[in-house]
Amino acid sequence: MINRLIHCFLWAGGLVTSLPAWAQSDTLQLLEGAIDEVVVTTGRQGRPQAAKGSMASIDEHLLQLHGVEAVKRGSYAWEHTVNNMQTERLSTTIDGMKIFSACTDRMDPVTSYVESGNLQRISLNSGLDGNPQATGNIGGSLNLKLRKAGFNAVRNWEGNASAGLESNGRLQVYGVDAAFSDNSFYSNLGLFYRHAGNYTSGGGMEVPYSQFTKFNAFANLGWQPASHHAIEATLICDVATDVGYPALNMDVREARGFISSLSYRRERMEGWFVRWESKLYYNHLTHEMDDTHRPDVVVHMDMPGRSSTVGLYSLLQGLNGRHEYQLNYDLYFNTLYADMTMYPDGQAPMFMLTWPDVATLNSGLAFSDDIRLDNSHRLRLSAKASWQHRRVRSDEGLAALTIYFPGMERSKREWQGRVSVGYTYEREQWRVTAAAGYGSRTPVVTEEYGYFLNNTFDRYDYIGNPRLKNESAVEANLSATWRSGSVSLKVEGNAFFFSNYIVGAPDERLSPMTLGAAGVKIYRNLSSARIVNLGLTADWHLNAHLTWHSTWTYAYGRESTGTRLPLIAPVTFTSSLTADWRKGSVEVGTRLAARHVGYSAKYGETPTAGYGVWHLNAQLPINLGYSTLHLRFGVENLFDHRYTTYSDWNHIPQKGRNLFVNASFSL
Repeated sequence: MINRLIHCFLWAGGLVTSLPAWAQSDTLQLLEGAIDEVVVTTGRQGRPQAAKGSMASIDEHLLQLHGVEAVKRGSYAWEHTVNNMQTERLSTTIDGMKIFSACTDRMDPVTSYVESGNLQRISLNSGLDGNPQATGNIGGSLNLKLRKAGFNAVRNWEGNASAGLESNGRLQVYGVDAAFSDNSFYSNLGLFYRHAGNYTSGGGMEVPYSQFTKFNAFANLGWQPASHHAIEATLICDVATDVGYPALNMDVREARGFISSLSYRRERMEGWFVRWESKLYYNHLTHEMDDTHRPDVVVHMDMPGRSSTVGLYSLLQGLNGRHEYQLNYDLYFNTLYADMTMYPDGQAPMFMLTWPDVATLNSGLAFSDDIRLDNSHRLRLSAKASWQHRRVRSDEGLAALTIYFPGMERSKREWQGRVSVGYTYEREQWRVTAAAGYGSRTPVVTEEYGYFLNNTFDRYDYIGNPRLKNESAVEANLSATWRSGSVSLKVEGNAFFFSNYIVGAPDERLSPMTLGAAGVKIYRNLSSARIVNLGLTADWHLNAHLTWHSTWTYAYGRESTGTRLPLIAPVTFTSSLTADWRKGSVEVGTRLAARHVGYSAKYGETPTAGYGVWHLNAQLPINLGYSTLHLRFGVENLFDHRYTTYSDWNHIPQKGRNLFVNASFSL
């Protein structure tokens, strides 16, 4: 009875939160322009936005950013979407470094090869106005900025130790890191470990094959041989083992990432440019899928993949009068290789290249200029052009694709680019931004050269198409923010109009390779498609201690045939009440999603019921003299509701009630 009364009270509170707040200034929008940021470190370097602080996963931090959702195939390595677009239309970099996943089934997004403790912040550029190193970012670009103590820090050294526990899945998280800084040298070193068993959905039902183990080590070093000159090096080793994917028919034996870089930085230059940074980097990823622990495997398969990238960029930043500009040159060389070996009983193994050792050389030049016209008006211009050469290096892989595309070329040379212009008006209570842009992208390797890649979402095998045209899009966005006293309201929206939109289309002439597959799809260009995103957000500071926060989002997507596009989010509403007391805080909040009626049956989607879940959390820093103890605890899915979201692969259920507690100790 008490539980029901509490439940009714909280639901009523959730409705009340929506009344004063139909729009809200984004608490994560910390920089000018269309950039969102979330700080992910602990201690004196910034307050985390995620409730779990430094113990939160990269995935949980990313979901704090406006416009970001996640496609979940398990409890590990979520594939994030921006503006309702997936990986192929996004750019993700780590400290400006291009990295490409090694899995044909998207089980290892770039974000899965780092740990929260590696990062200082995550920044998001929405749409076509990407960061200088971004390429093909029609939907947006993410840059994961690494932790660096820097020279002459406030303290010569500091250390952190963290531990966290969660009840659902028995998740354990441990981490230690240390930083040293003086006028000529700095270092950041850290070790992190995560381990989880199978989690349970609402009602206590176990979700098998949702376990994982992850180990991460990183080092950042800086040396200043002379004033305003710096040499910096980065090394990250990340290993995930025994990773279960309940939404798929295979798991991951091991996913291993090695990320390294060496850079030179010059500050306080004279002339047209005031800062210069150049970086050389190398990364290598390996990914091994595994089905040996599945009891219902008809034919055992091995599916290893690997990705290697060597690259560089050189960034110049300058100030001149009302202009603040950047000029960036970047180049990378990437190789992708994946194969599949099937072992039918009593027969010889069957071997097939699924990524036929594809090499990509990309070189690009980017420029941006932020112009302050006066105190109220600003203009931003941004452009990038890239030249790309892609080649199939495997004779066997080329021969297999030639069966379906007779006379295809072994290599292709293509141009891609983007251009955008934005205007900002800011005066007194108002801030209005408007922008428009045009961009194009080359097909990703899967779309161009993938070979019988099975998609468990729509049950089709996919074949790439080396004759695809570049996809392009026109973007328009508008936002308006009003602040008055204790209230802040924001309305925003963007629209993308695509040409030569790339999708997989069934080919009835072909037979699938995968047992039980519904057929074969080949990637093709549609004449057009469109995606629209709208958002309303609001903050209301009731008094010095209480703050309401509410958001409402709506999205729409259709292709030229009139069919709805897949993985477009339903109407969603979130609301929370935060009470700050001294240095601590308590938050209660809800997330409500409407029934997913705009699903796309053509692409394998089925209806998803609406849901509402509640969370409650608190955090308290305790000053211990020369050190600080941060305590965080809370409960997710407070009422143990069983539900699934529109983006949960094959409708795997979300976690049920989950209690968490973590502590971080800073010296």
